[in-house]
Amino acid sequence: MFTSVLMIEKALTSADVEFVTTLHGDEAVSFYVLLQPRGDQADRLLRAIDDIALGELDEAVREGETPEGEEALTTGQRALEVSLTALRASGNEAVGRLIDEHPLDALKTLVEEIGADEVIVLTDPHYVEEFFHRDWASRARHKVGVPVLKLFSHSKA
Repeated sequence: MFTSVLMIEKALTSADVEFVTTLHGDEAVSFYVLLQPRGDQADRLLRAIDDIALGELDEAVREGETPEGEEALTTGQRALEVSLTALRASGNEAVGRLIDEHPLDALKTLVEEIGADEVIVLTDPHYVEEFFHRDWASRARHKVGVPVLKLFSHSKA
């Protein structure tokens, strides 16, 4: 069985589930999902800049409405449950947890604990972070010791 660690920042859509579950053809995949809920004010600023870069000014204005802190944890837990249910419904094994601090340390530890074959980072585009190679996938490639695949989600957060 192929073992993938899937890092996400929101609930998977049906298109996302199909995308990640068909990457290895008919081979059975066991998914370990790590979801980091929305962060702090600095994250909000970066998301607004990304929205502006995409020409989505309305989205940039609404960044202040996005849940943060404790409210984000509750939303994150629901997103994780939805994602795990969808992965299992597709015929794959799936377990997961929320991560609240140091996502790359949590990723490295999990990869080592389970002997993961790969890491899949599935997020919305984050142009500022990607430009400076500070996004999860770029940073994980230097830390985890297994292949890291970066994919873009099929819906906006």
